[in-house]
Amino acid sequence: MNDHVTAHRHSQHPGPGPADAGKHASVAAKAAAIDAAQARPLTWKNVVRQAVVVAVAGAAIYLVLPKLMVVLGSWPRLSTLNPIWFTVALAAELTSFICNFALQRLALRTRAWFPVVTAGLAGNAVTDSLPGGDAAGAAVQFGMLTTAGFDTDTAVGGLTTFSLLGVGGLLALPLFALPAILAGVPASPGLVHTALLGVAGFVGFAIFGVILLYTDWPLAAAGRAAQRLRNWVTRGRRPPVTGLDKRLLDQRDTIRGVLGREWWQAVLLTAGRLGFDFGCLLAALRATGADPQPSLVLLAYSAAGIVALLPLTPGGLGIVEASLGGLLVLAGVQAGYAFLATLAYRVASYWLPLLAGPPAYLLFRHRYGRPVSRRATPDGDG
Repeated sequence: MNDHVTAHRHSQHPGPGPADAGKHASVAAKAAAIDAAQARPLTWKNVVRQAVVVAVAGAAIYLVLPKLMVVLGSWPRLSTLNPIWFTVALAAELTSFICNFALQRLALRTRAWFPVVTAGLAGNAVTDSLPGGDAAGAAVQFGMLTTAGFDTDTAVGGLTTFSLLGVGGLLALPLFALPAILAGVPASPGLVHTALLGVAGFVGFAIFGVILLYTDWPLAAAGRAAQRLRNWVTRGRRPPVTGLDKRLLDQRDTIRGVLGREWWQAVLLTAGRLGFDFGCLLAALRATGADPQPSLVLLAYSAAGIVALLPLTPGGLGIVEASLGGLLVLAGVQAGYAFLATLAYRVASYWLPLLAGPPAYLLFRHRYGRPVSRRATPDGDG
């Protein structure tokens, strides 16, 4: 696997010719920015920011604590689950994670499994265990991928592509449940509003994505505005940033190139990741003995997933349990079954992957050594 990753890396950078000069400059600029961020001393602003994040997470957990305790209180009842259906739920979630990692491999343009899987599990564990841990988890995953041999541009562009595909797929889920509701399946007003909100969100996301992929001026304008704002805020304290609009357009072109050639694989893997994750929830419900309407459960699932996008608590802890359990009750599931199924689903989708993070990190270190930040060197390849 080491040899394959190394070969992949050299195939992307055959030599320091003129065609690669712009890309090497972009890589060096990113590496220099990372070095500066790491060398930045701890300031009171950073401390206040982290304190605010922890306080918001604590307040969010406190608000949903009653529902969270109801879900966790179902822990002894896990032994009452149908073992066959619970095994199906675990298998569905495992398949969802396989689709997840296959999508990352596609976005990163590699055939290697080991670095992608271990970096993904380790980053996921950090994200799901820290308040506001999205940035920290992404940094861990990014560092592990660059240590494994992926260049900076490939890692950043690939993970950005993966994130956008996931959000777009999640917003599209209510589209599949809306026909059943229109056909007369009884649904509570809350779930109907969720469907309409998801459809509107997906349409807006699709229009926004097409504009960014095929026109230059919005992204370039956003890059110049962000560059001016950043340079104004850090004036006199840090060197000014230049060329951010061009770097954003270069990253956009990389993403468009990946999706342009293999868009059908990206669509299938995104659908598979979400579909098998939803299948895990359905199997967990069947393991409790409930037999709900799948279209209404799909609405409850998509609504809980959209709520979980808000980085209020680590991995949506408490937020997902409260929203999913309550929405399943609105979908017609008996309360006891709803909270037990929610717990079984979270065991498969949250707790087990969280526990897999540390072993994955240790396996990565055994093969590649300790992840280190890649430095910007005059003649390096990023």
